[in-house]
Amino acid sequence: MSIEAVKSLHIIFVVCWFAGLFYMVRLFIYHTEAYKKEEDERNILIKQYIIMQKKLWWYITTPSMALTILFGLWIILLNAAAYNQPWMYIKLAFVALLVVYHFACQKIMNDLMNDKVVWTSLGLRIWNEVATLFLVVIVFLVEMQNTMDWMYGTIGFIGTGISLILAIKLYQTVREKRAKNIKD
Repeated sequence: MSIEAVKSLHIIFVVCWFAGLFYMVRLFIYHTEAYKKEEDERNILIKQYIIMQKKLWWYITTPSMALTILFGLWIILLNAAAYNQPWMYIKLAFVALLVVYHFACQKIMNDLMNDKVVWTSLGLRIWNEVATLFLVVIVFLVEMQNTMDWMYGTIGFIGTGISLILAIKLYQTVREKRAKNIKD
């Protein structure tokens, strides 16, 4: 198989992996919020979220992670010179952290399936943005490689993180105001 085909498959599975991670944490948020519903509604919702989480995790997200890693390693084997570049080590470190994030999400899923609610809805919203930060960093590293100005990259990374946290706080404020207006 050509390196272009392997890279294409790698990118396809990266997209599927991130889509699975993003949607999975959204399901965790909904699952956590379901515990605040009336008993009948809560039981129906939680049962449905468990089904959705299992299917998303085991049929899409985890296989996509495995195939992303497989095709990534294949790219390195086909292009060993890229492995000796400093940016590649940094990228691989972030990918390793993303794998840790993946398995931390699996732990959250297992906890929720056992009715163990450890995270708040706000905490999960912030947790969801961690994957966004990984995506931003990894894409910039791959695309800019050695030409990346690390000062601007670092400032951009921190700025993205702060922007995401501010957006989450704004969303929480608007949501609380809407809830209050509905009650009044």
